Amino acid sequence: MSAQPDLVVQDLRVTYGQVVAVQGFNLHLRQGEAVSVLGTNGAGKTSCVEGIIGLQARAAGSVHFEGEDISRLAASAVTRRGIALVPQGRELFSNFTVEETLAAGRRGAGDRKPLPSEEVYELFPRLAERRGSLAGNLSGGEQQMLAIGRALVTRPKALILDELSAGLSQGVVAGVIGALKRIRASGLMLIVVEQNLDIAEALTDDCIVLSAGREAWRGPVRTAVSDSEVREKFFR
Repeated sequence: MSAQPDLVVQDLRVTYGQVVAVQGFNLHLRQGEAVSVLGTNGAGKTSCVEGIIGLQARAAGSVHFEGEDISRLAASAVTRRGIALVPQGRELFSNFTVEETLAAGRRGAGDRKPLPSEEVYELFPRLAERRGSLAGNLSGGEQQMLAIGRALVTRPKALILDELSAGLSQGVVAGVIGALKRIRASGLMLIVVEQNLDIAEALTDDCIVLSAGREAWRGPVRTAVSDSEVREKFFR
């Protein structure tokens, strides 16, 4: 693990007109580390990660990755640098097949060698069975697997997952978590945006809780899970 953080987010501020969605967000993350960004609906979680990756304009603050200031880069350029987002809602092209979706995703690999589809299929065998199917005809769980696979074929160094459990059954989520544990074990940096503490605990060590766009609590996920005061205040 490197001595210096690989991803540094400093005083991030994201606004929508006069509305402040995120204020003063800070994050230092090293290779192999995983953190959750937690909070209820409207807490600013998605705005935060979209601000990091460049999908939302940053009103203030900076983002550095591997020593480079990427604050002014477009989202596509950030992806080519090695930060991939699995967005809330998956955002797949419904008329692309599974294989076509993965092929399109490879364009985001930049200078890195794209991950072969077969390695995605090894993680998610169900996608191998559906490789010729249109994304719009997949189940919710299969679509989530495909959205993760589309990010993985860019061979990212950091992976951001926004509400991966939304709309999925517990059984499907458990299977996806198993695959993501394997991904994390490979040394990938992981940022998990969630409302579900159990998923956060399964995939990450530390968490940042947002409330009204500001950091409200930070510490080990295990503490957030076990501390009834934290759960009552932020997750009731």
